[in-house]
Amino acid sequence: MNIRVTLAFNGSRYHGFQVQKNGLTVCQAFQDGLEALLGFRPDVKGCSRTDSGVHAMAFELNFHADTAIPMEKLPLALNRYLPEDIRVLRACQVPEDFHARYSAHSKQYLYRLRNSGIDSPFDKGLYWRYVGPLNVAAMDAAAQRLVGKHNFAAFMSAGSSIIDTVRTIYRFSVEREGDMVLFLVEADGYLYNMVRILCGTLVEIGAGRMPPEKIDRALQSGLRADAGPTLPAQGLFLKQVCYQQEEASCHG
Repeated sequence: MNIRVTLAFNGSRYHGFQVQKNGLTVCQAFQDGLEALLGFRPDVKGCSRTDSGVHAMAFELNFHADTAIPMEKLPLALNRYLPEDIRVLRACQVPEDFHARYSAHSKQYLYRLRNSGIDSPFDKGLYWRYVGPLNVAAMDAAAQRLVGKHNFAAFMSAGSSIIDTVRTIYRFSVEREGDMVLFLVEADGYLYNMVRILCGTLVEIGAGRMPPEKIDRALQSGLRADAGPTLPAQGLFLKQVCYQQEEASCHG
């Protein structure tokens, strides 16, 4: 059967999701747990690669396996064999043609910025801290310039080999909640480090170091130098993966 699993993980000690030769990854740890539970190691298809240090609130993956474990009991069974910084939230059987990555309509990312001179004792490592005033209203207004179908080449890490750099951002908001500034973006796809560069550009605007019109120039020029810096990975979360037809039978 084709099984869809939703994970939450703290990515601080992992080199992203995808298996790598040199470095522990979320997929490797998850497959280790699968093998311990099922007695074999299924091939896993993830919804995204994710960079080193990036977290996830709801990362989707799927794999094929024949198991007698009921889907409603699979999360608890798997969590027994996973490290504490990776948790299975839900599991369900899906159609054979479901693919966690290619069946996705869009993905939502959340970036958490703590706008304070003092770190939080509760969730340090799950945000990036910025000291200094930020005009969040100006940042949110500038974010709307990025909504729509554009060539986002300027918002991709230099040296990336991706040729098709056109993506569609469906929505982008920047809001303040106390000391936290929250960036929420939803798009049909992302380039390498795109979200972190988008947020870095908006921080430059909020700090008054970059005019909002520079976004238009960056979209037109495609030059990395016209966009802002790449923010650190620890503030970035994959928040949600959206599919055209959500499975109603997933269990937590």
